[in-house]
Amino acid sequence: MQAMQFEQSVVSILKRDKRFDPHAYFFLKDVLDFTLKRIAETNGGQARHVSGPELLAGYRDFSLEQFGPMASTLMNEWGVRKCQDVGDMVFHLIEEQVFGKQESDRPEDFSEAFDFQESLVKPFLPQRQMVAAPPLPCPAKAVSGSSQ
Repeated sequence: MQAMQFEQSVVSILKRDKRFDPHAYFFLKDVLDFTLKRIAETNGGQARHVSGPELLAGYRDFSLEQFGPMASTLMNEWGVRKCQDVGDMVFHLIEEQVFGKQESDRPEDFSEAFDFQESLVKPFLPQRQMVAAPPLPCPAKAVSGSSQ
């Protein structure tokens, strides 16, 4: 698809639904390319249709690869806060005839396949390691004094 056509499609979508930043749609296009390439690598070089859950996994992985610990913050800024948001953008692009669809594809395919926010944050949280607690200090011996 021509870059100009894609851009015009995004402008058209934003006229009727302003929930998502335009950058989110351009990023989604890159995510689809990333996911198609990954599928082809495991499918003998052959591209095939991408399912909703596969695209979500690609979205998560590509976000982490591109933005690292800032992925969650950036997605929040773009209005993409849950798996269903990705699905909504996909179906907006399908309505614009930018993305293709099979009969079996449904918006529900994107219904919270995983915790979107957690998936972008958890890889960067410190790992808790079980460390043996240091020995407790011995109680001090009572000093006998004359308190009489």
